[in-house]
Amino acid sequence: MKLELYQIDVFTDKTFGGNPACVVPLAEWLPDDLLLKITKENAVSETAFFVYQDDKIHLRWFTPEIEMDLCGHATLASAYCLKKILNYPHNKIVFKTLSGDLTVLVENDLYCLDFPSRMPVVYKLPEIIKRSLNIQPNEVYKSRDYLLVYNTEQEIENIKINRQLFDQINLDPGGVIVTSKGDNCDFVSRFFTPQASIMEDPVTGSAHCSLIPFWSFRLGKDKLNATQISDRGGKLLCQNKGDRVIISGKAKTYSIGSLWTE
Repeated sequence: MKLELYQIDVFTDKTFGGNPACVVPLAEWLPDDLLLKITKENAVSETAFFVYQDDKIHLRWFTPEIEMDLCGHATLASAYCLKKILNYPHNKIVFKTLSGDLTVLVENDLYCLDFPSRMPVVYKLPEIIKRSLNIQPNEVYKSRDYLLVYNTEQEIENIKINRQLFDQINLDPGGVIVTSKGDNCDFVSRFFTPQASIMEDPVTGSAHCSLIPFWSFRLGKDKLNATQISDRGGKLLCQNKGDRVIISGKAKTYSIGSLWTE
């Protein structure tokens, strides 16, 4: 079976930046074990698969290890693929997902994701996470992911993870966000996933479902500029809208090709 494969760099306006995601359109759903094998072979943090059914676009996301309940950058990659490559005629794209209906509005080169808000609450940091960090946070919160708050952007840049300890944590399907106010933006972050083949995610849209309401409340503003300061780096325009958040960014095509399954 021949399938089309698109690799898109997301939350960036240049190739080799942002977060790479693969997008595979399907005529019908394939077995989950095959979707997982394709994702492993792609060797990026997320692969998105979508199917047209009853005039609706059904979207799923897989890491090389598991199916995810929510993924921002692979959703943006799917919308970009539909609009820029497959000539989808509308500027409003609605995906049916495990996290409900997700809408992406296309405004010129900007893709605006309407996602659920996940305000984190005060939480106790597990000892194993604490021991895996070289710098300890000032505050600890949790929603799907742990959210660790630090004083400065420099601390975020200098955080190192003891992977041997970190991989003992079971946060399926979540991870650990580290964040602080930004020097040249409203806030910065990094995102780590235990037991994942790619431990540090370059840019994590779903993490901003918690980061946006948290920093919106703390900074007293609803529109924010964010930077994920991984090696590849990514820029996100954010808006708090109560029980929803808007996560906006750009994307670039890296490659277009095909894959074959037996």
